[in-house]
Formats: sequence, structure tokens, C-alpha cells
Amino acid sequence: MAVRSGIGITAFSWLLFCGFVPGFAVGSETHVLHDQVLTNQDRPVRSYILWYRNFDSPAIYELVNLALSKTPEYGDYRIERSVEMVQGRALLELSKPHQTAIDIAAVATSVEREKELMAIPVPIDGGLLGFRVCVVSKAQVERFRGVETIADFAERGLRIGQGLHWPDSSILQVNGIEVIANARYETLFRMLRNQRFECFARGVSEVLFDLELENDPSLTVEPDLLLAYPMLSYFFVGPDDTEAAQRLQLGMDRAILDGSFAEFLDRFYGAALDELHLERRTLLVLDNPYLGQDSAEVGQRTLDELKARIGR
Repeated sequence: MAVRSGIGITAFSWLLFCGFVPGFAVGSETHVLHDQVLTNQDRPVRSYILWYRNFDSPAIYELVNLALSKTPEYGDYRIERSVEMVQGRALLELSKPHQTAIDIAAVATSVEREKELMAIPVPIDGGLLGFRVCVVSKAQVERFRGVETIADFAERGLRIGQGLHWPDSSILQVNGIEVIANARYETLFRMLRNQRFECFARGVSEVLFDLELENDPSLTVEPDLLLAYPMLSYFFVGPDDTEAAQRLQLGMDRAILDGSFAEFLDRFYGAALDELHLERRTLLVLDNPYLGQDSAEVGQRTLDELKARIGR
């Protein structure tokens, strides 16, 4: 479904301030492999096994398909759904040599993940993952009224639910927020209903899709708060899967250059920026000490740009 951008944040502006201008990340290695691939016209069809949570996300599936479709010289491809496994298990499987369970996962980055896996360093949602709102029970909305600082969370006994293996859990904890974690994403919604915690913090790029899938009228997006910290989500492949890494990188480079990545961002995330009214929310900025230098710089530019665009 085609949608428009909200609060003046066009997809191409996200690309500009993240540094994704023509020429970004188009390294010599990519072009060398590109030339080699062109000499081999008989490549077999490759199946790319995508982590099931990414496969089930229309936006992420579409972006994987977009990147792969931009690189026909690598041959035909299929995208397949992995077996269901928690994020930690998916990344463990991805790190194993010659594994066959998974080929691609789109997850939040960290220093550790960039060391153990091969990252394609293009934020797949334009850097929006670190801007989070609370999914709450409608019966609990009033408990958030008047919250203006991170310290207010502790004073009011407000807890945040997150995935056990998500970098966000450590980020929230190091900023003084009590976190209740579980390995399975689906279980966290049940825990929220059972009042094991009060806020399930979700990225502004994913929360509306989450609620649509959950289809529970007792849940809603808390209307007043916006948690913000530098956080980027990348495609990751196995440490030895050079071909997949370079194909995805080259495909993303081409999608940036021809404007189709900007169109993707507007189509899938523009409506969320509009509907969530970010400019009206109280902004609570957190530190993220778990990013590498390059990712930290891009993440900080993303945060600064959003703050400027919503008048903060």
C-alpha cells in the first residue's frame, strides 16, 4: 500500500543524513566480485533462507527481494522462510560454518554482532529502530501521564518488556530502566496482557504492523512518550558467506542510487511517522554504549536529525 511521509520526514532525507549518498559503501571489493560474476552466466538458482520473523514482515521481505532483484548477474534466487527460532538461536546458527538453517537475518546491530557476523551497513529502516513507543494495555495508559524523565519510570514502577537477546534490553538497563525479558517475541504480548510489565517498547517502524497482527483491542500505543537512542538495524549473513554479503551490499547500493530504497522507506514507514505524531511526544533520550564507532556516528546523526525535524 502506497503511503506518504509524515511530519516532513521524507525517505530521501533519511538517506541523506545517514550518509547514504551516491557512492556510499560501493567499495572496490564489490566491484571486483561484480566483474567476476558477469563472466559466469550459468549460476544455479540460490535459495536464501530468511529468518522467519523477517520473512513474515512485509517490509523486510520486500527489502530483501529488492536488493536481490537489483543484482541479476548473481543468478536467479528464491527467498525461503526459516524454521521458527528465537533471535539468539538464529544468530548462533548464522555464525556456524557451513550451516544450512538460515542465510540472512535483519536485526539490531552491536559491536559483538559485527565481530561475529558479516553486516551490510545500511540501516534497513533508515535508522528508525531506535525511536520507540510503548505498546500498553489501555487500562494502564494513565500510569504514563506526566512522565517527563527516565527517572520517572523507576519512581512509578514502570517496567519495559523486551526480547532476551535484543541489544535494546541492555541499553534500557544501563539507562536505569527495569527490563523484563523473554526469549520469544510472541510471548511478550501475553506477558504484557498479564501485567508482567507495563510497556512493550517497539520501534516506530514496526509498532503499527505489530498491533495489526496482534489484533487485540485491549492494547494501544501510549500517546505521549518517545524513547530515543542510536540504534541501527542491518542485514547480517554468516561470516564466510561473502557472496550473499556482497550481493546484498551491491543491491542496496543500487537501490539507493536509483531511488527505489527511498520509495521503499516512504511506502512502508511514512504512514507510521504520520500516525504516531512524534512531534507532540515527550522525548526521552537514552545512551547506547554498545555500538561500534561507525554505527554510533550514523546512529547519532539519525537521532540529531529527528530531534531537529520535530523541533527539539
